[in-house]
Amino acid sequence: MPESRLLEPALAAGLFDLEKPASESRIVVAMSGGVDSSVVAALAAKSGAEVIGITLQLYDYGAATGRKGACCAGDDIADARAVADRLGIAHYVSDHESAFREDVVETFADEYLAGRTPVPCIRCNMGPKFTDLFAMARELGADCLATGHYVQRLMGPAGPELHRATDPARDQSYFLYATTEDQLDFLRFPLGGLPKAQVRELAEAAGLRNAAKPDSQDICFVPDGDYAKIVKKMRPEGAAPGAIVHAATGEELGTHKGVIHYTVGQRRGLEIGGQPEPLYVVGIDAGEAQVKVGPKRMLAVSAAHLVETNRIGPLPDVPLTAKVRSLAKPVPITLDGPLGEGAPTTLRFETPEFGVAPGQAAVIYAGDRVLGGGWIDSTTRCDGHTA
Repeated sequence: MPESRLLEPALAAGLFDLEKPASESRIVVAMSGGVDSSVVAALAAKSGAEVIGITLQLYDYGAATGRKGACCAGDDIADARAVADRLGIAHYVSDHESAFREDVVETFADEYLAGRTPVPCIRCNMGPKFTDLFAMARELGADCLATGHYVQRLMGPAGPELHRATDPARDQSYFLYATTEDQLDFLRFPLGGLPKAQVRELAEAAGLRNAAKPDSQDICFVPDGDYAKIVKKMRPEGAAPGAIVHAATGEELGTHKGVIHYTVGQRRGLEIGGQPEPLYVVGIDAGEAQVKVGPKRMLAVSAAHLVETNRIGPLPDVPLTAKVRSLAKPVPITLDGPLGEGAPTTLRFETPEFGVAPGQAAVIYAGDRVLGGGWIDSTTRCDGHTA
C-alpha cells in the first residue's frame, strides 16, 4: 500500500480501533519529539478525531536544549511542538523532571550500586510514560492514549492482547511487559504493523520536519553511553575499589575499580591476565565489594527467579519462551509458580542460558503474544549455586 494512503481518514482511523466514530472521538498522543510519535500524531489528526499531544519534560529544558539522541528534552520538545503546529492539534508540555529522576534515574543508580543491571526504559514505561500519561489522558476525556511504540495490540478471546511488532528489528515488546490489562484496554500502538522505513516515508508525506531525525538512544539520560559516569556522580561510593575473586576457588585475582563498572557476563575490562582460560563476571557481591569471575561454563544457568511479576491476560496451554535481555532471542522455558499481581515465580530454561543478569527483566511469550514477565532477582547456576 502506498505510504500516503495510510494518511487517508478511513485508513488512519482504523489504526486506532476507535469504538465511536472518529468525529466523536478524542485521541491523546504521547509525543516525545521523535519521528515515531510524530507520525502517530499525524495519523490521529488524519483520522478525523480531536487530537491532543502531550510531551513529558523529563530534563531541565535549559540544560537539555541542543541535546541529541535523547527524548522528551530540549530540542525534542521543540520538535514535538512544531509537529503539533504543523498538524493543527493542541499540544501540552508537562514537567515530570522530579518524578523521572526519582522513579527512573535514582533507581538506575541504586541498582548498579547493588551490583545489578537495570533496565531504565521499562521503569520509565511503568511510571511516567504509562501511569502518569494514562491518568492525564483520562482526565482529558480521551477515548485512547496512542504511542509510537513498535508493538501490536490485537483482540483475543479474552480481550486485548499485546503482541510483537511485525518488524522484528523494531519490536519493543520486551520493554512493555509490565503493561497492565487496564492500560492495554486504553492504549493504542498504530505503528506496530509497520516497518520503520514506511514510518519515515509517512513522516515525509505528512511534511513533518523531523522525518529524518535519528532514533533516540536506548538510555535517554546517558547520551554518551557512559552510564558509570552518571552512577558515580549520583552514588560515588559505587566507584570504591575492591577485590576480583575467582567464584570457584575464592582466590583473589586482582582489584576492580568499583562494582558499578561491571555486569554479569562481562569479559572486557577485568585486567587480570595470566589465567589458563578466559574469565567472565559471574556474580557481584556489592555488600563485600567483590566482583566474582569464572570460566564461561559458570555463566550457565538453569533457572531465573523473578519478582514483581505482571501477567497480561490468561496463560495459554502452549509452549512458552522468554527473553532475558532486550536483544536476546526467546528461548524455551517452563514456569514454576504463578505469574502476575507481583507474585514471585521461577522460570526454568530447557537448555542452559548464559549471561542472565539480576536486575534485567525476563519477558514471557506464547508465540508472538506477550504474556508478561518480571524482574530477575537471582538465578540458579547449572552447577547448583545461586547468583
